[in-house]
Amino acid sequence: MNAVRKIINDPVYGFITIDHPLILQIISHPYYQRLRNIHQMAFAHIVYPGAVHTRLHHSLGAYHLMCTALSELKSKQIPITEDEELGAKIAILLHDIGHGPFSHALENELIPGAHHEKISLCIMEALNEEFNGQLSTAIAIFTNKHSKPFLHQLVSGQLDVDRMDYLNRDSFFTGVAEGVIGYDRIIKMLAVKDGNLLVEEKAVYSIEKFLLARRLMYWQVYLHKTVIAAEMMVVKIIHRAKELIALGEEVNAASLTFDKMLKKPDEYRNIKAVLPAFCQLDDHDIMATIKNWIHHPDKILSLLCRSLIDRRLYKVKLQAEPIPGQTLEQARAAIMEKFGVGPEEAHYLVFTGVASNTTYNLTDERISILFKDGTIKDISEVDNALIQHNLSSKVKKHYICCMRYA
Repeated sequence: MNAVRKIINDPVYGFITIDHPLILQIISHPYYQRLRNIHQMAFAHIVYPGAVHTRLHHSLGAYHLMCTALSELKSKQIPITEDEELGAKIAILLHDIGHGPFSHALENELIPGAHHEKISLCIMEALNEEFNGQLSTAIAIFTNKHSKPFLHQLVSGQLDVDRMDYLNRDSFFTGVAEGVIGYDRIIKMLAVKDGNLLVEEKAVYSIEKFLLARRLMYWQVYLHKTVIAAEMMVVKIIHRAKELIALGEEVNAASLTFDKMLKKPDEYRNIKAVLPAFCQLDDHDIMATIKNWIHHPDKILSLLCRSLIDRRLYKVKLQAEPIPGQTLEQARAAIMEKFGVGPEEAHYLVFTGVASNTTYNLTDERISILFKDGTIKDISEVDNALIQHNLSSKVKKHYICCMRYA
């Protein structure tokens, strides 16, 4: 096997080293390079102009943290073979490769029922076939079928390197200091017992900061009301286009793949059969299409597209209690009068929804703390811990979106 060593200059971590030919081949593959054209944070750049980093940036950052974590565990005499190390690195490198345009915002809109993790697995299996079975260990780790659970937990868990990177990276590019975490200390304190990932007690406060940073980033950035407005606007645009197509009206997308996906959705339900086509789709296809639809004769579609392009987004009001029916009806009546639309079209211009987030999910994989005496406790059970059971409940915020007309 020929020696290979490439370095990538990352603005967050400095130099990231690629030191295996298979990893370099994967990074060079068109399926992976497509991630350059998918925003990591969808429409967050509408609020935070610096948030234009991509899924490729994030996956490389998560790969770097995985390399650091594996080196740390090996230094603590945790048995990890070369094949397992390579598999874990590939698994994290490809963990988000199945994301479609604008990631979570359009996840269930383009191919209903096809979660990005399912598509990621399909792509990994396709690459495994292309690379003669060299991704088999990575797939076993990704699907949690490997004999060492801690390897999967590093890829996907309450304390995985995926979350460590996106919090660190997203706070860096948005400038939101509340998202900064002590990822280096957390990684230094990682441990393994009975095959599961744990954290030494010296990292308790760093873990709490990590969980609180995640909560703050969700409400301050990911679920910011203006981000919600932009994401819901692109969702409504897709809904309207599909409705017009169903009514037999002419609606053409800017790319062949996106056009077929809108007009013949049943052909895309078997993602394996259309994987090459799906992997040609990115944010540019959606935005080019939306720019074209500004001139569509349908009043609703053109209004929504023009509003998104010009950043005249829905006005959003968030509150703890559900939006009263009377409030929605009054807003709908005003919208119908202002824009001259009927009840069957008004729901594109005014509607309600719910945003939710959980700080620490006790029913999900837990964060276990290893004490010096060998005992293990969940982070929520540690004495004087900030993360307690009251923070495990889901926080919901109800919202109403209304097209601006003033």
